Amino acid sequence: MDVTTLLILLLIGALATYFSGDKLASKVALLFSLGALGVTLSLLYSYSEGANISFFCEWIEMPKVALAFKADGLSMAMVLLTTALTPLILFSSFGTTFHNAKNFYALVLFMSFAMVGTFLAADGLLYYIFWELALIPIYFIALIWGNGDAEKRKKAVLKFFIYTLGGSLFMMIAFAYLYSKANSFLLGDLYKLDLSANEQCWIFFAFFLAYAIKIPIIPFHTWQAKVYQKAPTLGTMLLSGIMLKMGLYSVIRWQLPIAPLAAKTYMPVLIGLSIAGVIYGSIVALRQKDLKKLLAYSSLAHVGLIAAGCYTLTLDGLSGAVSQMIAHGFVIVGLFFAAEIIYRRYETRKIEEMGGIRSQTPKFTSMFMILVLASVALPGTFNFVGEFTVLYSLSQINIWFVILGGTTIILGAYYMLKMFQNTMLGETNAKPFADLTTNEAITLVVIIAFLLFFGLYPKPLVDLVTPSLKEILLNINRFN
Repeated sequence: MDVTTLLILLLIGALATYFSGDKLASKVALLFSLGALGVTLSLLYSYSEGANISFFCEWIEMPKVALAFKADGLSMAMVLLTTALTPLILFSSFGTTFHNAKNFYALVLFMSFAMVGTFLAADGLLYYIFWELALIPIYFIALIWGNGDAEKRKKAVLKFFIYTLGGSLFMMIAFAYLYSKANSFLLGDLYKLDLSANEQCWIFFAFFLAYAIKIPIIPFHTWQAKVYQKAPTLGTMLLSGIMLKMGLYSVIRWQLPIAPLAAKTYMPVLIGLSIAGVIYGSIVALRQKDLKKLLAYSSLAHVGLIAAGCYTLTLDGLSGAVSQMIAHGFVIVGLFFAAEIIYRRYETRKIEEMGGIRSQTPKFTSMFMILVLASVALPGTFNFVGEFTVLYSLSQINIWFVILGGTTIILGAYYMLKMFQNTMLGETNAKPFADLTTNEAITLVVIIAFLLFFGLYPKPLVDLVTPSLKEILLNINRFN
């Protein structure tokens, strides 16, 4: 069995979900997503046993394009993140009714298919196709099933689509130029190119525009908060938990090894922009009165720190960034789901209209508190492992980077704990707050269990990605 099995299963799942009808769509989608997780775990076991689960097949003769999928520790970690979060996200949505459910859930599985393809593709054009395919379902999910004023939603989603598509066009131009030099789109062939410093600079920033918008990095972040707020919670989970990781993963897999001289030259600027996102996101989060917008700016701050770790060009930085990608994926999905649970009962996302939840549902309050503490990287949670490693890598570059980057811990603790106090404690809301349903409790318990287990024992994931990161670093340092 190779990785194409997983892609085929997800694609068939999307089609089966669409043809299953509205009543069965959610259950069929969940079944196929769990099947995809099972296949991923099987592939992971085969990979650990030394089996070749990559795939290669000639596809187009001119230009030379191959159906090439590379399965190494880094790509498998990101695929695991995708296939683990997808069923959780689907399961969490069972408390919400969607019109045209078959379309909605089919789009979710198709998006999962496209994201997995992005993480596995080892041919530049194939990678670009999957990258663009992932944009289509989230556009319709946010546009059709989003919330709030329809006109404002359309405006926010259209801005997101144009921004992302515009950045991707520069990446396509970069791939076209690289093909003219290598006569190939294959990742291995692109790594071998001996580009001049000037060529690398142009290629690097063409990639940077695509990735900086997707992550997002300041000043390309302006689409993020509104789209997170306007999208249905399931769409927000997909965006924040998985889709933005496509940009961070691509920095490590494509941008840095293909144009390492530019990466080294502009390292201080790139780290500076990333840390600016940490500070900006944290400060703006302090002022938010809408719970989803607060979490959106919190996410902006955390991914800024992850991006800074990527651009340190050190093993610690890359390893910490990957750990934090996975940890952030789980914790942000958990926090957005907690916000959705509150919305289901109070029908508001305004923090000032919440309060007193602890006295009515202590179990939910305890789970929410654990997620908040994980978000601020409390030792014992998986977020601490990644965040500490990234900060350590920044200290190796410049002590001011770690001082400024560390503000995410201080400011994050302040606005997250303040938000917790205002939503969970204080005077009781006039509306009763029903206890957690079975599916809500299971979703939160699984997320928390993951964060605590890998917070105490991160070795399996670190060992999985380290050989791949060392190989990438060898390509980055080949000009030394």
